[in-house]
Amino acid sequence: MQRVFELAWATGQVARFLVFGSFVTAKADPNDIDVFMLMEDTFDYERLVGESRLLFEHAPAQAHFGANVFWLRRLAALGGEVSTVEQWQVTRDGWRRGIVQIILERA
Repeated sequence: MQRVFELAWATGQVARFLVFGSFVTAKADPNDIDVFMLMEDTFDYERLVGESRLLFEHAPAQAHFGANVFWLRRLAALGGEVSTVEQWQVTRDGWRRGIVQIILERA
């Protein structure tokens, strides 16, 4: 998970980085990483290369990092950021799941 975060953060475009799924439960050995990112509106993943680009393509990210990565630009957050984050807390069954937001200060 650290590598996933480092690559995303290195873009300089992460507005919110959220982790959910088994990584934020008491499960002893989480089987994958589940991440949702809100990116700045200026983010253009097509300019990325290598591992950074893989991170923003769902199937390649899953194969390479063992991560389910979902993302969208802030502008696409229908109903606003708070509403979008709250929607990610609801499972397909209607249950609320735990999520953790990782926040770092930019230098």
